[in-house]
Amino acid sequence: MPEATRWRTSPNLALNQLVAERRAAGDDVVHLAFGESRLPAFGPLTERLARGADRNAYGPVAGGEPVRRAAAGYFSRRNMPTGPDQIVVGPGSKPLLMALQHVLPGDVLIPRPAWNSYVPQARLAGKTAYEVPIPSECGGIPDPAALRDVVRQARAAGGDPRIVVLTLPDNPTGTLAPPALVREICAAAEELDLVIISDEIYRDIVHDPATPFLSPAEVAPERTIVTNGLSKTLALGGWRIGVCRFPDNAWGLSVRDGVTSVASEVWSTLAGPMQEVAAYAFAEPQEIRQRLSASARLHGAVARAVYEIMVDAGATCRPPTGGFYVYPDFEPLRTHLAWRGVTDSAGLQRHLLDTYGVLVLGGHHLGDDAGALRFKAATSMLYGETAEEQERSLAAADPLALPHVERVLSRLKETFTKLSH
Repeated sequence: MPEATRWRTSPNLALNQLVAERRAAGDDVVHLAFGESRLPAFGPLTERLARGADRNAYGPVAGGEPVRRAAAGYFSRRNMPTGPDQIVVGPGSKPLLMALQHVLPGDVLIPRPAWNSYVPQARLAGKTAYEVPIPSECGGIPDPAALRDVVRQARAAGGDPRIVVLTLPDNPTGTLAPPALVREICAAAEELDLVIISDEIYRDIVHDPATPFLSPAEVAPERTIVTNGLSKTLALGGWRIGVCRFPDNAWGLSVRDGVTSVASEVWSTLAGPMQEVAAYAFAEPQEIRQRLSASARLHGAVARAVYEIMVDAGATCRPPTGGFYVYPDFEPLRTHLAWRGVTDSAGLQRHLLDTYGVLVLGGHHLGDDAGALRFKAATSMLYGETAEEQERSLAAADPLALPHVERVLSRLKETFTKLSH
């Protein structure tokens, strides 16, 4: 038989499995390489899951009317008027993003660095992925001037870039593009006739509620598709609940029909019990709003603490404003690290694990320059090892003062102090 095409497991999932194996062998590893909101499932959500357990029949591919209506309300409350017909739900935003890659024609423009699945998804769909550097202010969007240059050069060389992917707030830098930059990237997309996919899975994890959030769907509604889900904001990664919002025009509804067609052949429908959960969560009753607010406060407090540890150790780093990541650059310590044999991001990732038992995700996994000394640290893994500790972190007025949080932050401070001396 012909040999199968070789594909690698997504690096963050592979490293998560590595940590599980090393911990099972007795190793003490601080895990910062996996973008999971490490919090227990919220009680009212588990009640809704149980209530929906008897929904064992297939349902509409795009999702039932109640969940699509709830999701439409969620977007409408965020200044994106939406009807149920503009919504498709699925088993996580990840397969919805993959379906979009199959339905939308043309090649893809992706910020560099970016979440490590965007490029493989494009390649799985037979597309070329053009990686465009991010601006100095933030991640999640390509630098608008660089975007124009890359598109023009690619088209002149016979390429066909037609889609740009944005992430608001950003994974991996933990930053949120300000409204002025969003408007500028939307203007570039209109000028270059690009479809915008706005991945807003971290939308409800903006650390300061006063921070302005502008979705591209508010600026360029006719060409923007928005994805979201419950994995990050409500810590339901393992439940796999995602949503996609399409423009309210003939083109947008035709793309929706294409995604629904892909869904019908791949996942059929979002599981009935998960639709029960999603309809409740997207309706945002008071207890859900309170949970979202408490989670954003916790994510922000711990991300800022880790940011300060990195900067104190000599790294440069964008201050985190959303999500639960920091993305430090240890270029100022290049000479010092070279004495230890560390000259690139893979070596820095390996050195931190082998020497200090701290696992990060090197920037080379995220499309960054392999020779750079940058990595992503997922600070959401630091809230405690048990559900009880995690709930205490969530409820605390000052989670950094809790012994189990203070202990792991102290270990990180010691690690990066040693790294820099």
